[in-house]
Amino acid sequence: MTLGSKRKTPPGVQLLRRIRGRNWSPKTFRYVILLITFIAYACYHASRKPSSIVKSVLHPEPSKADANNESKGWEPFNGKGGTSRLGEIDVAFLACYSIGMYVAGHLGDSLDLRLFLTWGMIGSGFFVGLFGMGYFWNVHAFWFFLVMQMAAGLFQATGWPSVVAVVGNWFGKRKRGLIMGIWNAHTSVGNICGSLIAAGVLQYGWGWSFIAPGFVMSLGGVLVYLFLAAYPEDVGFPDINSNSGKFIKRNRDIEEEEESVEADVEREGEGSGFRYACMIPGVIPFALCLFFSKLVAYTFLYWLPFYLSQTTIGGEYMSVKTAGNLSTLFDVGGIVGGILAGYISDKFKARATTAATFMYAAIPAMLVYHSYGGISQTVNIVLMMVAGLFVNGPYALITTAVSADLGTHKSLQGDSRALATVTAIIDGTGSAGAALGPLLTGFLSTLGWEAVFYMLVVGALCAGLLLTRLVIAEIREKLGYVDEGNGPILCFAN
Repeated sequence: MTLGSKRKTPPGVQLLRRIRGRNWSPKTFRYVILLITFIAYACYHASRKPSSIVKSVLHPEPSKADANNESKGWEPFNGKGGTSRLGEIDVAFLACYSIGMYVAGHLGDSLDLRLFLTWGMIGSGFFVGLFGMGYFWNVHAFWFFLVMQMAAGLFQATGWPSVVAVVGNWFGKRKRGLIMGIWNAHTSVGNICGSLIAAGVLQYGWGWSFIAPGFVMSLGGVLVYLFLAAYPEDVGFPDINSNSGKFIKRNRDIEEEEESVEADVEREGEGSGFRYACMIPGVIPFALCLFFSKLVAYTFLYWLPFYLSQTTIGGEYMSVKTAGNLSTLFDVGGIVGGILAGYISDKFKARATTAATFMYAAIPAMLVYHSYGGISQTVNIVLMMVAGLFVNGPYALITTAVSADLGTHKSLQGDSRALATVTAIIDGTGSAGAALGPLLTGFLSTLGWEAVFYMLVVGALCAGLLLTRLVIAEIREKLGYVDEGNGPILCFAN
């Protein structure tokens, strides 16, 4: 890394060293890294939830608005075609997020991840807050809300490649699926916290539903700046073996020689990192699978509260606040799904098979939820959590353990700097699907929610089918067959 000599120990860590008189142990640092990156990405997801919470305030159906004593909406979202405009706002955010992901991955491999993540969080929080200021400034121009979402999406792209790369720098492949399955609960925890914050302040005006999460996001950026040690070397520790996770003792002369070689490689291969990352076996299939997986997951993320407030449950419509709070239980199921998928994939060393199985199981889970979720609130909660488990499980697995595995693939010959690039390719492709799902929902919901759920079923089916070749390779490996070509698609350490 050419900028490695310019990196500094985080100021918060320096202060704690002076107070304690000694450094933390590597084990303690690993716990701190997991905690800070967990909080950081939870903030990212919390700042994405407000738009889903306020949809029913911006565009309430007249009959439901009167029944729940709610407002008549907010121009330009309350008229004819309001749901389509809400969908366009979502796709503006996610399209910029997807495009920015590819750039962010390359920058994350070149810049100090701590500073990159810090400014990404502060910038994202700023533009999320500005969207909410549209309420207090009485803005009704569609372009204003569109631009704010686009800017927020670009800054949000800094998050995922950075946090995955940081965790990958500190942890080896052993138990990576379980560790990252637990760690990836930040996605659902962030969604839950974002929903509760946005719904909690909604009574004071929908603008606060954006300003409050945006402020929390900026505070998270300050925390990252003060305490995140993105690389073990920044706090006095050597490199980590990508398989075992153990620290490598290095000779200074060898280290200087390797740094010289790395610098030569960087100069010779500048701009080719993206191409090489795409050629890693498994990157493209998992990226395409994540496209459809995130299409399904983000449709629930952005439209579930709106769906709950617009349909009868137990013969009654619920308020926007209640719908927002109830929707968090989908993410509770997602937490369990992420941990379970990580554990199973570690146990059987079969990432693709685990992800595909969960996606196929999500199909009946979503259909049953749509058909019987309206019987009562209790039934709705149970079915919602089951759907969340199967929908978020593979999404969590691919964006964490699989990305980290591929980013430290043996074909890279130990060049872990490609980790952020690989993560960006996979999640950037997935984010294109995340943009498409909410956009299609905005149009399909005008035809009825049954059309939306059919779209989700097709998406889940495609996600599972795209992993077929990898699943077959894993099964053949388990049965003892030897691939005469390039060997198994993914090789995980024992």
